[in-house]
Amino acid sequence: MAELTYKALVRAVEGKEKTLARNAEAVQNAANNITEYADDTVRDADALGAKSVDRDSLAECQELAKIIRGVSDAAIAYAAKGVDTAKAAKAAGDQARTTHSGFQEAFTRSTVTDLENVSRDWFEQE
Repeated sequence: MAELTYKALVRAVEGKEKTLARNAEAVQNAANNITEYADDTVRDADALGAKSVDRDSLAECQELAKIIRGVSDAAIAYAAKGVDTAKAAKAAGDQARTTHSGFQEAFTRSTVTDLENVSRDWFEQE
């Protein structure tokens, strides 16, 4: 098992922050693509209506456009939540670094050997 250190924890948190930000961006891009499909379907329905296509086909195309728009709206809301989650993760990571960086500073400054075995209370006193 890997040793848990402040530096390892910071790297892991930063990795998660970046992953969440990338995922939020990917979901936003997918939502934008779905919105484009919805817009294309609406244009297709309008074009069908202009060409006097039977009403059933036109109604089906319009219904499909509504469904895709609903999916688009849901994807946009989901993407917004992903962005919020990524921001919250960044804020939590920033707070953790601010709050706990003193432990790493005390560890680095110390001349004591075998600090891995020292009580956490010692670090707090330092």
